[in-house]
Amino acid sequence: MKSKLSQFSFNLPKELIAEYPLPNRDDSRLMIIHKDTGKIEHKTFKDILEYFDDGDAIIYNNTKVFPARLYGRKEKTGAKIEVFLLRELNSDARLWDVLVDPARKIRVGNKLYFKNSDDEDVIVAEVVDNTTSRGRTIRFFYDGPDDEFKRVLFDLGNTPLPKYIGREIEDIDRERYQTVYAKEEGAVAAPTAGLHFSRELLKRLEIKGTNFGEVTLHVGLGTFRNIEVEDLSKHKMDAEYFRIGDSAVEVVNRAKQDNRRICAVGTTTMRSIESAVSAESMLKHAEGWTNLFIYPPFEFHIANAMITNFHLPKSSLLIMICAFGGYELIMEAYQVAIKEKYRFFSYGDAMMII
Repeated sequence: MKSKLSQFSFNLPKELIAEYPLPNRDDSRLMIIHKDTGKIEHKTFKDILEYFDDGDAIIYNNTKVFPARLYGRKEKTGAKIEVFLLRELNSDARLWDVLVDPARKIRVGNKLYFKNSDDEDVIVAEVVDNTTSRGRTIRFFYDGPDDEFKRVLFDLGNTPLPKYIGREIEDIDRERYQTVYAKEEGAVAAPTAGLHFSRELLKRLEIKGTNFGEVTLHVGLGTFRNIEVEDLSKHKMDAEYFRIGDSAVEVVNRAKQDNRRICAVGTTTMRSIESAVSAESMLKHAEGWTNLFIYPPFEFHIANAMITNFHLPKSSLLIMICAFGGYELIMEAYQVAIKEKYRFFSYGDAMMII
């Protein structure tokens, strides 16, 4: 069975990386992969209506991306420093885990100044700890109440587009690097499989009798961190906060008992539900942190279908897709996607494995 990192490599032409979203979310292309026969179909995303019926369930991640990328100036030198907010450690103390770039210039005790659009210093931060080579813990200082501080901080921030999208942030990204059902703020990257759903498509699925289950997993950078070990059993995922409520449990378990299609939208949804499996292989209520790393061989308990994007070579995302769809079939599908010029990564096209 495949469990070596090098087996998940492929050559991706740079021009297939999607720099912008399409004008309409559900106009993306959709590759359908049939696990039982190995058949591959080419559709448009809105064609997923054909694959869902009354009583089927779609589970999605309702996390909301916050504007995590800030730019400050270092005291004395005025050097421009990127500060990428990862997670709030203590709201009372205004402590955050962050990544800084360039990291070599930022040491414990350094102060950073953040200006608003009127060129006024509105927030100051002090570096209080080193966490990794690029990671720091910083304390923010702001002369105002906590709810106002968070609003001002996020006003200074930018949409955290992945670096492989080689352009500056534009107004379109504020709306489109977010799912239409995003509501629980806390992610530093979008659950991109969900970007293809328009409100109209969700409504049409609902009219067909499809039921929806919402879970929350706040996507951190750990999902995208490079895997640096050849033996996948030795890779450790960063923990991410997740929550599965009673309504999702009810929707999913009813569909499971009725032998209906249960489709996980994206790798973050799949990680959430596979982190909350009961002894009877049903979904259960759960809240906490998961560092589950799914790689072949893996026994899936909840979903029998999955929607996902086309991912980076050697990424934990591609590895999970291979665990779900079968290594040979998925790697063949990726070669087909390259030949057919599918668009890759966050703003790219979609795949559904059934």
